[in-house]
Amino acid sequence: MIKLCVLGLGYIGLPTALLFANNGMDVVGVDINERVVNTLKDCKMPFEEKGFQELLDGACKKESFRASTKVEKADVFLVAVPTPFDAELRMADLKYVVSACEMIIPHLEKGNIVIIESTIPPKTCEKRVRRILERSGLKASQDFYISHCPERAIPGNTLHEMVNNDRVIGGLDEKATELTRDLYSSFVKGNLYLTTSTTAEMIKLMENTYRDVNIALANELSMLAEDYDINIWEAIEIANKHPRVNIHKPGPGVGGHCIAIDPWFLTENTSDSSLITLARNINDSMPIHVLKKVKDLVNGIENPVITVFGVAYKGDIADTRATPALKFIKLAEKEGFTIRIYDPFVKEFEYPILSLEEAVKGSDCIVVLTDHSEFREMNPDDLYHMMKNPNIVDSKNVLSKQTGLELNYNKSIA
Repeated sequence: MIKLCVLGLGYIGLPTALLFANNGMDVVGVDINERVVNTLKDCKMPFEEKGFQELLDGACKKESFRASTKVEKADVFLVAVPTPFDAELRMADLKYVVSACEMIIPHLEKGNIVIIESTIPPKTCEKRVRRILERSGLKASQDFYISHCPERAIPGNTLHEMVNNDRVIGGLDEKATELTRDLYSSFVKGNLYLTTSTTAEMIKLMENTYRDVNIALANELSMLAEDYDINIWEAIEIANKHPRVNIHKPGPGVGGHCIAIDPWFLTENTSDSSLITLARNINDSMPIHVLKKVKDLVNGIENPVITVFGVAYKGDIADTRATPALKFIKLAEKEGFTIRIYDPFVKEFEYPILSLEEAVKGSDCIVVLTDHSEFREMNPDDLYHMMKNPNIVDSKNVLSKQTGLELNYNKSIA
């Protein structure tokens, strides 16, 4: 039986480890967070995600998965640690990837495969990962093999997408690619596309950069539509009826650990990235634009109270990584506004999360920043009667569905 050592038991590493464990492999999952490891030792998930607990139950029953704080000898090492973004330098911070690779060195043996799932800039496997692992005295592509297999999964539907989505596999050499393909074919039902490690690294970044640039276009079109007094949501919906047009949805900015960050990983080593950089700047500026709409509505109100609906970076999840809501809140506080927050999914955040009534009662303006399904089902009239001044800025076009109103609107109760 193949033994797999997975370094990093987060939202990607843990389900990946469990999928391998449920498909014929002996897996040890490694994480430096003792709480995570101890929780898993009790066969309990350290975080919630649809289908994950059932996956863990299956691995525990088969006794094919163990959690540990220490790396062990294995046939395959899989690195799925976070890749933070250095905002000051606008670069990928590879400290966790480097640390994981260094932890593998004492256990690396001939014939081993090292797979990097973490999102990394192009040439990282070829230059950084290879050089670190060769400190073991073994030679890559001769004694052991290196490949990159980036994840393509979205929070809220991670397990389904890990199994059913197509995957890209890129090895440092052809044999590394083929060996990695054989491993992932144990549970991936989608197509496995084979290429080089550098191409695989770039493809992952290209995919998220495409989405970021498309969202920037949608955001710029939404601002132009305001000048022409046009309902941008209707305009985009109709424009997308064209067989070769697919404009994304505008909003208060871009969040999450991928779309808001990956473009910088792609461009950190080049000066030929004007369009990508411009798109990033447009999307990063959207909280400022939303705040301007709020300021226009509450102008003249003394000590306005602003209610934020949603601080998760996307609808129906609890993930607040790189959420544009945080920038909006901090900017609004600088204006002297009192901020209240309601989010039915988020439990922990930098600011207190209140109940719906606590957040809305006496408010001067509601700002919708996340498209949670619950918001779509609300009747704005029920909210207006709790507010002191019934103003709403709906940057996700969810409450507007109930009234036919547009992106930013207010309504006064006579």
